[in-house]
Amino acid sequence: MSRPSLNDLTAFVVVATRRSFRRAADELGVAPSTLSHTMRALEARMGMRLLNRTTRSVSPTEAGSQLLVRLQPALASLDEALESVAGFRGGVAGVVRINAPRVAAALIVQQVLPRLSQRHPDVTVDLVVEGALIDIVAGGFDAGVRLVESIPRDMIAVPLTRPLRFLCVASPGYLDRAGVPATPDDLRDHRCIGHRLPSGRLYRWEFERDGQVMTIETAGSVILDDEDLMVEAAAEGLGVAYVAEPAAAAALAAGQVREVLAAWLPPTEAVAVYYPGHRAAPLALRAFLEVVREVSKLG
Repeated sequence: MSRPSLNDLTAFVVVATRRSFRRAADELGVAPSTLSHTMRALEARMGMRLLNRTTRSVSPTEAGSQLLVRLQPALASLDEALESVAGFRGGVAGVVRINAPRVAAALIVQQVLPRLSQRHPDVTVDLVVEGALIDIVAGGFDAGVRLVESIPRDMIAVPLTRPLRFLCVASPGYLDRAGVPATPDDLRDHRCIGHRLPSGRLYRWEFERDGQVMTIETAGSVILDDEDLMVEAAAEGLGVAYVAEPAAAAALAAGQVREVLAAWLPPTEAVAVYYPGHRAAPLALRAFLEVVREVSKLG
């Protein structure tokens, strides 16, 4: 049996972990048909079936699973070896894939990317906006961004922001018509803009004051899954919105919305960039994290 090429083995790992020729082909930059042919040629060279194929999915066979388990750390070690000497070429280059919710993605675009681009013009940031908490390793991401409390414990977290405030906002016109709520209980008589979580359930608004914790199930005529749209809806007079402060900052500054129930805001939560702790961070990711640390100190 001739030894398979490193490219073929790498392609197998991507297909086996993505469980889709289309997604793997997109990541590798080849056509799905080419990738399928490469896998069949690899199986023929090794004299065994490595992948189970159906019209809708791809999964490793028992032999393929065993090969995958052995190849993943080997390829990771190879990547680390290459990264260890990358600095000698005189500059940092590469692609960093980041998964982040919209509010955090906006912070990255506004505060991190300008500095990173100026310092390391050959680093490309592939930023995917997604609200759900996903497995970033299985998804092929170098790092993710979430509230610190939501980050898995086996990950390394680097603060992106100081703790964020959550607040309730409504337009001046709406408050003139409906009145200003004095306590969270008053929201039961208000139109509230619902927040649909990635899990599909509606977010229950949380408040705290002097040790008293309250959770409110709100009602209204609008339910959204995007905080920017929630602020826009509030500015249009559709009701009260409960959002992270960065999402409402511009509308607050422009007078489009006003904050209410400030004394009942829950404890603040920090947002962090996180990445797997079991392997060395690629050079491009380390450059990204360096800028993140600088920005968090300025914030």
